Amino acid sequence: MPKKSRNLFETFAAKVTKASGSTGMFATAFLIVIVWALCGPVFDYSETWQLVINTGTTIITFLMVFLIQKSQNKDSLAIQLKLNELVACNAEASNRLIDIEDMTEQEMEVVRKYYAKLADLSKQAQNLHESHSLDEAQENHEEKIKAREN
Repeated sequence: MPKKSRNLFETFAAKVTKASGSTGMFATAFLIVIVWALCGPVFDYSETWQLVINTGTTIITFLMVFLIQKSQNKDSLAIQLKLNELVACNAEASNRLIDIEDMTEQEMEVVRKYYAKLADLSKQAQNLHESHSLDEAQENHEEKIKAREN
């Protein structure tokens, strides 16, 4: 699939997010704080001196929250789509998991209980690779119980 051209904000957000996580950016921020601290005696530790760092860090933090969230949203969507593809292409996987991120928390809790029960059945069978679905696990479990009774 060819790459589509990104809009200006998406390109900007990706570059700033990548740069802000770099060693160089950390060193720059650290150096700014050191220079600011060293200027304290020059400005007699005035309110203006304190206001400079407070205002600067507040503005940068405020803007970075939105840029990082944009990047996080894109990364999360990419991961969800990749996982959906893996679920969709695996014949033994449950298609109930495709687009699970669109479910409500209550619906996700039902799915979580489904997998908890599947895990319990696997523990009882003492073989994690024995079943691929809850229905199959339940059938296998019932067959084992019947075999033990006979």
